[in-house]
Amino acid sequence: MPIQTTEKIWRNGSLIPWEQATIHVMSHVIHYGSSVFEGIRAYAQPHGAAVFRLPEHMQRLLDSAKIYRMEVPFTLDELCAGVVDLIEANGVAPCYIRPIILRGYGEMGVGPKGCPVEVYIANFPWGKYLAGHGGADVCISSWNRLAPNTMPALAKAGANYMNSQLIHMEAEVNGYQEGIGLDVNGLVSEGSGENIFVVRNGVLFTPPLANSTLSGITRDSVLTIARHLGLAVTEQPIPRELLYIADEVFFTGTAAEVQPIRSIDRIPIADGKVGETTKKIADEFFGIANGLKPDRFGWLTPVKVDAKAAVTA
Repeated sequence: MPIQTTEKIWRNGSLIPWEQATIHVMSHVIHYGSSVFEGIRAYAQPHGAAVFRLPEHMQRLLDSAKIYRMEVPFTLDELCAGVVDLIEANGVAPCYIRPIILRGYGEMGVGPKGCPVEVYIANFPWGKYLAGHGGADVCISSWNRLAPNTMPALAKAGANYMNSQLIHMEAEVNGYQEGIGLDVNGLVSEGSGENIFVVRNGVLFTPPLANSTLSGITRDSVLTIARHLGLAVTEQPIPRELLYIADEVFFTGTAAEVQPIRSIDRIPIADGKVGETTKKIADEFFGIANGLKPDRFGWLTPVKVDAKAAVTA
């Protein structure tokens, strides 16, 4: 969906006008994909708004930068404060938040020496990522996820998402809403931008991080919620065919949130309706995010903004 511009963007510790947040075409990031980023949401609350799991997202951003040997001149607390300052300056909530660390203009060549590390944070309104309330129709992609020891799957790096684009575009051109990538061994990894969960015989399964899976913040939230609800949870390798015979399957992610999957490769998941476990987890997730249930895990960072969207369960 088109980006809705806001007034300010946070750049290297200062708020600047949106239209001034530009980089040179010869910047290292454009030629070599040298960026790491995050996706974060701020949700409407009954009396304002709050950012969901802000410190965890920003720590993952710093972890991604460390993996790529990018020295970030800001602390975790400074980055979190930057997000709050930006949202309050723009006065936009609920919203999507996009922090990005990139290698800028300096020298040409694969080696990034001499290229400055720059940090930007933007926020803007953004609605539902995958359309449809009855569940998404998805497919298994012909494109595998990144193999171990080629690109670090634990780093949320811009370059990794060229792989994601191939998975997503292939799915869309074939009439699906999203694609699921398998790892180098043919085991289930994740969607183009989402982690995946499977319910079978009362047990909640999700692939381990070793299956080229991003350490999703929403993934971790769902695992925490599921255990709190008393559900049996296991992280283990998942063969492709288990998806077809699952009782329930759903995606998780900051953009996708908790998104039921209705069919895979035109095979309905159970009766094709949203399952009870998915409903329970989604109700708890959105209840906490929207301030309708207690913030029992300390996941919310309040921001002083009058939310412009109604809060619903």
